[in-house]
Amino acid sequence: MQDQNLKSLIESELAWNPSVDATHIGVAVDKAVVTLSGAVGTYAEKMAVERTVLNVKGVQGVAEDITVRPFGDTGVADDEIAKRALRSLEWDVVVPADSIQVRVENGLVNLSGEVDWQFQRDAAARAVQNLYGVVALNNHITLKNRVQASDIHKRIGDALDRQARIDSGAIRVTIQGGKVSLEGKVKAWADRSIIERAAWSAAGVTSVEDRVTVAA
Repeated sequence: MQDQNLKSLIESELAWNPSVDATHIGVAVDKAVVTLSGAVGTYAEKMAVERTVLNVKGVQGVAEDITVRPFGDTGVADDEIAKRALRSLEWDVVVPADSIQVRVENGLVNLSGEVDWQFQRDAAARAVQNLYGVVALNNHITLKNRVQASDIHKRIGDALDRQARIDSGAIRVTIQGGKVSLEGKVKAWADRSIIERAAWSAAGVTSVEDRVTVAA
């Protein structure tokens, strides 16, 4: 696909997404790698822009230089953001809030602590990233090495086989302890995300190195 055609598709997809104000977003494409620029009002919108672009067929990579700038406001004090973050974590039934620590500096939220599952780690990030005043998020929450599961490889293979769009035979899975390495090629960036989620869903996985590429 020509870069100009891909650029048009991306701009149309951003304009169609009601959670994104595309008028503030710049798009440049070079050899199927997309560079995003501009400003948004919240960190959640920044993530929405990135997810939208990654789901466009033909996109092979994204470099983003989008800043979070609360429109019409001077921002929110760090201590207020921290208080709201802690309340959001407490209200989320999925997140073991007493296992997570929050530190905020100039709107940058740092999460730390230890949980049992990747979905808990993801839920903690979602609970915080939508808060007004958050400009960036570092998720340093780690996973407990619950088990050294001998069947991690089978669990991942089974999960991939359930995805009609993905040929599990085209994906190579290497496991060392709780670390999973993924290699191979897929047709779309969204498929790459499905594979990574499948790897994280297996008990005993503590980290995932995703080397899967998108076929040109």
